Amino acid sequence: MAAVEEEQIVNPWEVASTQGKIDYDKLIDKFGCQRLDNTLIDRVERLTGRPAHVFLRRSVFFAHRDLNDILDAYEKGDKFYLYTGRGPSSEALHLGHLIPFMFTKYLQDAFKVPLVIQLTDDEKCMWKNLSVEESQRLARENAKDIIACGFDISKTFIFSDFDYVGGAFYKNMVKVSKCVTYNKVVGIFGFTGEDHIGKISFPPVQAVPSFPSSFPHLFPGNDSLRCLIPCAIDQDPYFRMTRDVAPRLGYQKPALIESTFFPALQGETGKMSASDPNSAIYVTDSGKDIKTKINKYAFSGGQDSIENHRKYGANLEVDIPFKYLGFFLDDDDELENIRTEYGAGRMLTGDVKKRLTEVLTDIVERHREARAAVTDEMVDAFMAVRPLPNMFS
Repeated sequence: MAAVEEEQIVNPWEVASTQGKIDYDKLIDKFGCQRLDNTLIDRVERLTGRPAHVFLRRSVFFAHRDLNDILDAYEKGDKFYLYTGRGPSSEALHLGHLIPFMFTKYLQDAFKVPLVIQLTDDEKCMWKNLSVEESQRLARENAKDIIACGFDISKTFIFSDFDYVGGAFYKNMVKVSKCVTYNKVVGIFGFTGEDHIGKISFPPVQAVPSFPSSFPHLFPGNDSLRCLIPCAIDQDPYFRMTRDVAPRLGYQKPALIESTFFPALQGETGKMSASDPNSAIYVTDSGKDIKTKINKYAFSGGQDSIENHRKYGANLEVDIPFKYLGFFLDDDDELENIRTEYGAGRMLTGDVKKRLTEVLTDIVERHREARAAVTDEMVDAFMAVRPLPNMFS
């Protein structure tokens, strides 16, 4: 596997660490990406005229590849497009699944650029015990949750691999495949002789949405258009491969902006699992479900008694309610107040869990209302192969 030394494994299918927490500094060194610093964040604010998204301010998106080049080009008046995706392996999304889409919507609105969203239903069919038909059904269900995030239909194309792969897209896949040896793909992804050939042949499918010529209905004759990919850092191996072959095929290397992992309720040593619905907050959870999960399962850094808590304060390094507020509480001043008061023991765990319940219930209820308004006809419209006449306006 693509291991970061021996104590942690991070690749598109497995994230694990014997130390409990992922060491992101070691991951940056191993993968060869760069840490996203305040200079770049300030530049994003200046170029877009908008405050930085909470995920930028709080270093949820913490690493990048060539983001500075994208901003240089944008400052000169050159446009780019966004590309992100979702592997549809479950009917309902949890909050961790929503993070890249919430951030991508911010980028689309801030830079006023088009977006392609890949639903890798073929990948999930090959990696999970799912039929082709079930993978396709889940792709459409997931598309409804993605559309509910508020993307602009005049700038957004959502596609499923089973439906779209062919033509110019497939030509680029073949070109990429010819550039990547078997030894190279084994070295990047850790495939073994026991893996079926579908897995070994899949990486070009995720690579070529980075190339504008894969979408001739969107970007005809614009093969030099740059691409920016917001994703979690476990997807980096796909795009290291892509960036290696892009210049050999006459394309720009895609740029990336990469996020940390969203922890399970049980703690950063825990893993969110579809088989354990209590490890995460799902967008289908009711307000009562959310309250119960947070109160019962969210790992606390508070002390074992009120007396000790008042004396020693909370351990914010392990406290999941505080970490979740770091993702989803937009008010910097309120978060800093909680950090101070809870860390000093003047605020109790119950108070923090109550505030988190309010914040997450509001997010989930608004998302559920938006999703209920997404019809099959809307999904068809987002997935229709069509020009986007207003995509750069």
